[in-house]
Amino acid sequence: MPSVSIVVPWVVWSTLLAMILLVLPAAYAETTPKRGSPCSMSYPSDTSIQWECWTLQDGESLESLFGEQWVHVARFNRIDRRHARAGVSIKVPKQIEDVEYFSPLPLLYLAAEQDRQFILISLSEQFLGAYEYGILRFAVPIASGNGHDETPTGEFRLTAAHRAHQSCLYTVQGTARPYPMNYALKFHVNREGVSYWMHGRDLPGYPASHGCIGLYDEPMQKEQYGFPKDPELNDAKRLFEWVLGGEVEDDRMIALSQGPRVHIIGRSPRAR
Repeated sequence: MPSVSIVVPWVVWSTLLAMILLVLPAAYAETTPKRGSPCSMSYPSDTSIQWECWTLQDGESLESLFGEQWVHVARFNRIDRRHARAGVSIKVPKQIEDVEYFSPLPLLYLAAEQDRQFILISLSEQFLGAYEYGILRFAVPIASGNGHDETPTGEFRLTAAHRAHQSCLYTVQGTARPYPMNYALKFHVNREGVSYWMHGRDLPGYPASHGCIGLYDEPMQKEQYGFPKDPELNDAKRLFEWVLGGEVEDDRMIALSQGPRVHIIGRSPRAR
């Protein structure tokens, strides 16, 4: 049987092409990360976990997608619940169990085996580790310098603690209120007299601070923004009380004559 050639008018092809282009964005929403979202961040440890990119839709939240395991996914993405909103692309592990105890930091850090307390911060991984005699006790995600205001690297020591610290330069978004820097631990003062702290702040899933090391502080977020309704994550308080040996009621500045050593390594990732 002779073959038959069918000529399709260009107007038909153009119509089909337009329909395909309209469908593609929705079909591939999970693979197109929004710039500045966790999916656009590249960490060395990304290769150790199998994950897929998913763009949050209207009505979706970490809790609605992952139930009680939302905390593990949040930590893996270095993001807080306030910033995990529609339009943000997050990394979703193919096996949630793979990130249940996720830490990209070494369990044993020989350079700290003589230190009762030692803090290791990897800017490349956006993670902080608290060590006791070289053994990792806990690891938490961070938000470091935003690229314009870099976090200093090198060896430091904690010199002061202030439970109710506030910024004298920056305000809460949309207000004139000083930005809270709860559970602050000072680790450096540069030549211009600018102090660098570890403290509670927003964690948007990428480096966003003005040079300090930001840690989860959901109680602060509820107080300032009214969200989340039921705060759970407060790594700033956890680190603060670990350094000081327990709960502290004093809101005055506390000098630390022999505070833990701090080692900050690596370089903050940039959005792809």
